[in-house]
Amino acid sequence: MDLGLKDRVYVVTGATRGLGFAAARELTADGAKVVVTGRDGKRAADAAASLGPHAVGVAADNADPAAAGALLATARERFGRLDGILISVGGPPPGVAADNTDEQWTAAFESVFLGAVRLARAAAAELGEGGVIGFVLSGSVHEPIPGLTVSNGLRPGLAGFAKSLSVDLGPRGIRVVGLLPARIDTDRVRELDALSGDAAASRAGNESRIPLRRYGTPEEFGRTAAFLLSPAASYLTGVMLPVDGGFRRGF
Repeated sequence: MDLGLKDRVYVVTGATRGLGFAAARELTADGAKVVVTGRDGKRAADAAASLGPHAVGVAADNADPAAAGALLATARERFGRLDGILISVGGPPPGVAADNTDEQWTAAFESVFLGAVRLARAAAAELGEGGVIGFVLSGSVHEPIPGLTVSNGLRPGLAGFAKSLSVDLGPRGIRVVGLLPARIDTDRVRELDALSGDAAASRAGNESRIPLRRYGTPEEFGRTAAFLLSPAASYLTGVMLPVDGGFRRGF
């Protein structure tokens, strides 16, 4: 199946590793051109180099108000157009409600929520018909995850913003989609498993609750993201797609 990605241009934030990098890799594998970002400039450059000549790395912090304009300008200057953006950011710090500090909440709000809103608004102003804005969210949009109180507080609100944005931009032919990963085998998830004190037991317990009985791979997440961002998904908007091996039991 041809996804129609050849020569389309995307910005993918938080793409030096994990889910963002997996999405960027699948986009470039299908012929797209990408601007990948990360807070560390060298890591962003290295990630882009590993993706080949149709990728460029840029140091950017989603919490920086100037990031959105700089990233979209880079896409135009390097590749001559912009077809979409995938907004991903590292997960906020773990903790229960009594432990997370005001400073942690504020920093997470700036990067996870407000930074994503700014990037989406800037992209919406640039995109034309056929453009797409994607958000990497979390299964916590539907059900809180124990020990991730900050994420539980912010991700559902961002999903609500994305849904509202999809209604606003639909008449212009611009799609808005969300991806809701659960246990994907990334460094972040392995770190969360280790918080229990027995990473292997935590993983086994989680796998036992997943109908497919295993964690997903970054490649599986990346292929799903590439499809949702592609013209092949041209009639999908406002959807929040679980990428979780069936972990969510609700319809």
